[in-house]
Amino acid sequence: MSAHGDIRRTPGHASAKLHFLRHLVEMTLVMMVGMVTSAAVFLSAIGLQVDEALRQYPVHFVLVQALGMTALMVVWMHRRGHAWRSCSEMAAAMIVPAVPLVCLRLLHVIGGPICGAYCALTIAAMILLMVYRRSDYGMGAAVAAPPRGASV
Repeated sequence: MSAHGDIRRTPGHASAKLHFLRHLVEMTLVMMVGMVTSAAVFLSAIGLQVDEALRQYPVHFVLVQALGMTALMVVWMHRRGHAWRSCSEMAAAMIVPAVPLVCLRLLHVIGGPICGAYCALTIAAMILLMVYRRSDYGMGAAVAAPPRGASV
C-alpha cells in the first residue's frame, strides 16, 4: 500500500473518530444532566441530603438515576437523528447495569451506596455499545442532523 493511499484514508478515519468522541462526550453530558435533575427531584421528595439518601435509599437512588438519565438520553439521541433501535439499545445499556447491583444490594451481598459502581458500569456499557455499533456512532450524519420534520 502506498503512502498516498494511507493519506487519503486518514481524514475519513480521523473524522469518524472525532464523531465517535463527540457523541461519547455529548451523551456523557446528557447523562449527567439527567442524573442531576432526577437526583434533585428525588432528594426534594424525600427531604434528605445526597449522602443521607445514598445510605438510606441506595436502591431507590440508583433506580431514579437510571430512569432520569435514560429518559433524557433517549430523547436527546432521537432528537439528534438516531434511529429508535439505537435509542433502545443505549437505553438498555443504561438500565442493564443497575439490575445486578440492585439485586446484590437487596440480597445484602453488597452494602452501602451503589451509585458510584452503577455510574462506572453505565459509562463502560455505553462505550462498549458504541464500539460494537461504531458504524452508527462514527458517522457525522447521525449526530449532526435532527430527524426529518423536527423543528430546530
